Amino acid sequence: MSGTYKTCPHGVGHARAMAFDTKITVLLRDDLEMWQRLNATAFLVSGVTAAYPQLVGEPYADADGTAYFAMLGQPVLVFQGDAATLRAAHERAVRRGETVGVFTSDLFRTGNDDDNRAAVAAVGRDDLDLVGLAVHAPRNAVDKILKGARLHP
Repeated sequence: MSGTYKTCPHGVGHARAMAFDTKITVLLRDDLEMWQRLNATAFLVSGVTAAYPQLVGEPYADADGTAYFAMLGQPVLVFQGDAATLRAAHERAVRRGETVGVFTSDLFRTGNDDDNRAAVAAVGRDDLDLVGLAVHAPRNAVDKILKGARLHP
């Protein structure tokens, strides 16, 4: 994980914050139902985790010694935009040579990973009905890729 610690300006309880060289972002189409937003976000973030296992921190444990899953060691920012914003972000990411995660509308109708991959493979890149996109890249590249998107409320 690449980053440096800096003093956090928020005061008590936030004595040190991590400033990362990269960003993990999810961009969702703004017309999705809430369950679709949550489902797409979970799948897209799992793709980032699989592609970049070094981003995962150590497992958690509570004061009683109960073990918990390890999680990503840096925040995931979630943005939204219309279909044109997603298409433009996808095109910019591909043009820059960034590998991205995609979630298409067809994936809401499939029930397993094999069918998910087949649904994406059946459609050309420019014809994908994108409803979600995940990017992990240097901060400035992500900012340029997501131009026009707005932070999810």
